Amino acid sequence: QGQLVESGGGTVQAGGSLRLSCTPSGYSFSFYCMGWFRQAPGKEREGVAAMCRGDGNTYYADSVKGRFTISQDYAERTLYLQMNDLIPEDTAMYYCAADRNHLPLREVVSGYYTMDYWGKGTLVTVSS
Repeated sequence: QGQLVESGGGTVQAGGSLRLSCTPSGYSFSFYCMGWFRQAPGKEREGVAAMCRGDGNTYYADSVKGRFTISQDYAERTLYLQMNDLIPEDTAMYYCAADRNHLPLREVVSGYYTMDYWGKGTLVTVSS
């Protein structure tokens, strides 16, 4: 049975950086689009960033634009999220998601479209 395995979470002071990784394992197929989402305590899940292979396009939530960078190593099929200038409001469980279809990135990040495959999450805590 396949799974998306996230890693890289931890505790960091405000202004610091973290890099999250997500590696698909056990799937017999490749994903076309992948993304990062987060859920803070007491809040709804929100999209952070997403990208699809082929066109190289990316889409970011306004709250992370300019601070976070999504990228993918296609050879290793690993998805990354480089997070810089972290603020306490970035504290959340971060989830990796993936889909076999080509999806509109804006609608994915906004939550209009929900990706089919999800990881269990990695916790990011930013202290002030």
